[in-house]
Amino acid sequence: MNLRFHSPLHNTPASETPVADSPSAPARRAVLRAGLTSAAVLGAAAVGTSSEASAATRPRTRPTTPAQALHELAAGNRRWRAFREVHPDETPAVRESLTSGQHPFAVILGCVDSRVPPELVFDQGLGDLLTVRTAGEVLDEAVLGSIAYGVLELQIPLVMVLGHQSCGAVRAAVEADASGTRLPNHIQYLADQIRPSIVRSEEGEARIDATIDANVRAVRSRLTAEPDLAAKVTAGQLAIVGARYELTNQRVHTIN
Repeated sequence: MNLRFHSPLHNTPASETPVADSPSAPARRAVLRAGLTSAAVLGAAAVGTSSEASAATRPRTRPTTPAQALHELAAGNRRWRAFREVHPDETPAVRESLTSGQHPFAVILGCVDSRVPPELVFDQGLGDLLTVRTAGEVLDEAVLGSIAYGVLELQIPLVMVLGHQSCGAVRAAVEADASGTRLPNHIQYLADQIRPSIVRSEEGEARIDATIDANVRAVRSRLTAEPDLAAKVTAGQLAIVGARYELTNQRVHTIN
């Protein structure tokens, strides 16, 4: 399954024309100011109401299959890339509904990098995604347990391992491996987990870039080997996919 996206669009701000005062009409100025103030308040209220109405009327049908979930993520990433985000599922009604439970439709295992927040990258809102983030998408028992909770308890149909361009954790692992340098204790743990994915046939930046993809594939393979998750995949109730986010154009694409 591939994600396809459009090119971003650019908005051109409307120009504003100043209005000159008439020295012989102070009363008219007062009326004009009052009128402009009222118009601004009404305009702001209209924008807020329109925005809330749009979000409130967004279909609440949740994706229930892997294909539907992947389609929803692709649509959200298209909006993000085109600067047309709708920021769904943030209304008071949605917030109130979430006090009684949650029904996210995808687990996103992503990196801790501050430039790749899944809810923004996929233009999703409260209750939509179960996000687990570790440097370099590194797995441990807590991460595996969190993903299993989403799939087995919340019946989420899609797990996405989301790597990204210019991953600092991968870079650190590749450079430490090449130089023989030992990293600070807890960071070394991350490097040790990433090291088996290092693509030694490449050099320099190409090695780092290739290792980002190889690491996503390795993490995805480990998840698909988990018996409980594998059973869901076999039954057609779950898909586990690898993907990558490009910082240069905000595009998410799957990695086979």
